[in-house]
Amino acid sequence: MAKAQYNADSITVLEGLEAVRKRPGMYIGSVGARGLNHLIYEIVDNAVDEHLAGYCSEIRVTLEADGSCTVRDNGRGIPVGLHKKGVSAERVVLATLHAGGKFDNNSYKTSGGLHGVGSSVVNALSSRLKIRVFREGQIHYDEYERGIPTVQLKNGLLPVEGKTKETGTEINFLPDPEIFEKIKFRTDWLKNRLHESAYLNPKLTIYYENRQPGEEETMTFSEPDGIVAYVRALNAGKTAVHEPVYFRGTVDLIEVEGAFQFVDAFEENLLGFCNNIFTQEGGTHLAGFKTKFTSLINSYARELGILKEKDTNFTGADTRNGMTAVVAVKHPDPIFEGQTKTKLASADAAKAVSTVTGEELELFFDRNLETLKSVIGCAEKSAKIRKAEEKARTNMLSKSKFSFDSNGKLANCESRDPAKCEIFIVEGDSAGGSAKMGRDRQFQAILPIRGKILNVEKASIDKVLANAEIKTMINAFGCGFSEGYGNDFDITKLKYDKIILMTDADVDGSHIDTLLLTFLYRFMPELIYDGHVYIAMPPLYKVVPKKGEERYLYDDRALEEYRRTHKGDFTLQRYKGLGEMDADQLWETTLNPENRVLKRVEIEDAMLANQVTELLMGSDVPPRKKFIYDHAEEAEIDA
Repeated sequence: MAKAQYNADSITVLEGLEAVRKRPGMYIGSVGARGLNHLIYEIVDNAVDEHLAGYCSEIRVTLEADGSCTVRDNGRGIPVGLHKKGVSAERVVLATLHAGGKFDNNSYKTSGGLHGVGSSVVNALSSRLKIRVFREGQIHYDEYERGIPTVQLKNGLLPVEGKTKETGTEINFLPDPEIFEKIKFRTDWLKNRLHESAYLNPKLTIYYENRQPGEEETMTFSEPDGIVAYVRALNAGKTAVHEPVYFRGTVDLIEVEGAFQFVDAFEENLLGFCNNIFTQEGGTHLAGFKTKFTSLINSYARELGILKEKDTNFTGADTRNGMTAVVAVKHPDPIFEGQTKTKLASADAAKAVSTVTGEELELFFDRNLETLKSVIGCAEKSAKIRKAEEKARTNMLSKSKFSFDSNGKLANCESRDPAKCEIFIVEGDSAGGSAKMGRDRQFQAILPIRGKILNVEKASIDKVLANAEIKTMINAFGCGFSEGYGNDFDITKLKYDKIILMTDADVDGSHIDTLLLTFLYRFMPELIYDGHVYIAMPPLYKVVPKKGEERYLYDDRALEEYRRTHKGDFTLQRYKGLGEMDADQLWETTLNPENRVLKRVEIEDAMLANQVTELLMGSDVPPRKKFIYDHAEEAEIDA
């Protein structure tokens, strides 16, 4: 079959660029670390699309010493010929929103790029961007500043700086400090994302190099075994019940690929991808897999006599407890919920995945009875424990008086409009008392807790539900919880738009934050995914100059800046805890929405978040020690 032409006529224009700099969050999710790294992902995704089209086998990602990033691929190279708009097609792609080969069905069968806007968005949000295109024997180049071209075209075409036998595109960009909170990329997120792309594309090699001073590093990501190797890596260190199972197929031009393996643990780790993009919130492809897999296991269990006529079917959670799975689809025209593609909404993806899963796994299980029995055995074990846990939970909840003021400490707010309400989880009775007096009773609720709560990563569910602090939080939030064997969580019943953790600005306070976040992540992850969880930032210092106004400083960097810029003597007060502030000070610094500083808790990478939570909060000590040693220099130690 002849390969499709990819030239200047393949580039389709929809509209211009100006809105990107005004509302960057609409295009990259945020202007924090997540959005910053997203710039690299957009350029890399374009290179991966070239690989999917059959033209690119290598991608090089380099973090330069000056803080910029260079992405180079050996694909066809962005078209540089004269576009019908009268300028080089490259200029149209880089300087016009919604312009690219992704809108021409003849150029790309599937695409992972952000609706084709990736390159132009990166250009708009970079203080400078340089591009070199290796195509048709020549090296073409162009440059931009904040999305505006600075190179003079001749007859609408790019200047040529030399000859070459290579093909491909090289883009170097420096994020704009006027847009982003920080312009230092998160290397751990980046390496994880690149490795993920290598797993999903077994014939692709990705070279990574960090040239930033003191962080020099080179790595190569190549995974010929694809998602089977991915599943093995996810289960590293765990006891596998069977060898990974791999299946694939195509339905109505939708390519489906899956791999799964059960381990001897009661957890579910199911990752979904569409066109190489991780769908963090799942979607129709995962729904199709879950429904068909549950139906299949129940059918086999009855056929083998493991489930008797009087027995109820295994639940979906039963059939997946212990499962680690990767389900990836390549869809010619996917529909996503949201600009940043966190959830797949294409109904035909569910049908395609369900069909392929059913047909291929039936063939596999019919030929591999021992593996089938192992999988059903996991479901049996899960069902028994689920029923026992449900009974224990019912007894626990019925015995405890789960009223809003069960421990007499919750000071609720007057408003009953969740969109306007917020609840502060406050460390200690002293700080809780000040917070209750200093708050705005109309919309702010205060719940003091006693010190460090239970580490839920190490505790059984009956111990978790017996913990007074945790019971009170579950009651106060009003939306139930989900964990392991069922799902009683309903976010529509959440009583507060903001859940704010307010602890002392010291090591103990950070530890309490970590325990609280572990509880929320394991039992109410939707609260974090939907942006309801925040961490308050109480000040560390109060400075009172002999002349001028007193000020609150929130960290040591702010103190150093004050010392460097302030002229004259001043008195410095170091707050050891929230309890040292009176009600007015607490309102002024930490409660008042007009003045306070909050950190919103976000999850950039669900797999990495799960791994780090297991590592740092679980029972396995040696890997935790290694992690601490490896990352000691990144820690901020309170003096």
